[in-house]
Amino acid sequence: MLLLHGGGVAGWMWRPAARRLATSHRVIVPDLPGHGRSAGEPYRSSQHTVDAVAALLGSGAGPVAVVGFSLGGQLAVLLAAQHPGLVEQVVVVSAQARPMRFAGAALRLVGLTAPLARRRWFAQLQARALAVPPDLLADYLTTSVTTSRTDLVAAVGANLAFVPPPAWSRYPGRVLVLVGARERRLLQASARDLAAAAPHGELEVVPGCGHGVPLQAPGWFADRVAGWLA
Repeated sequence: MLLLHGGGVAGWMWRPAARRLATSHRVIVPDLPGHGRSAGEPYRSSQHTVDAVAALLGSGAGPVAVVGFSLGGQLAVLLAAQHPGLVEQVVVVSAQARPMRFAGAALRLVGLTAPLARRRWFAQLQARALAVPPDLLADYLTTSVTTSRTDLVAAVGANLAFVPPPAWSRYPGRVLVLVGARERRLLQASARDLAAAAPHGELEVVPGCGHGVPLQAPGWFADRVAGWLA
């Protein structure tokens, strides 16, 4: 099982759920370029990242079930669409699949506020919005400090502009799309689009959750994913 994290966090976000998932699967948790342990490598593009992940899986780790959150969910869609032989099943969580209106203005705002992420009070507010639990707060603060403005803007820009590739409608594997009941309308609509476009797609709305489903309900999430994959 390959777990792909979202933008602005790192592989540590999967730690609560991964403990349970590791009892039934071999769990692979990379840090995406520009994030966490990969902070020294620039985030060039989502395509470049997918190519690197495909090379990893092609070297002997695959085929896998891919679970992706937010930006990682978009990468999971690209990976499955472009390399279906490497991806057996896909779980997409809280991923945007419709280009955001006024994305340029939103991206400029990210660039302007990026330096604030290095300030503890601002990072704590962001962590609260993502439902980062107290035991992972130190990891989030470290990631906020080490993720450069350039990498953050590149990752967010890729996120805001993402649309599923045409090949997604031909992906032969099973797909589960999860979205929080309290998620923004754009992402709820995106979840419906992603599930409807996949030949074997299923949509599930998670009660009581917003954007950070794997962090808000890690036990439920791990059990749901493991049960669905089985």
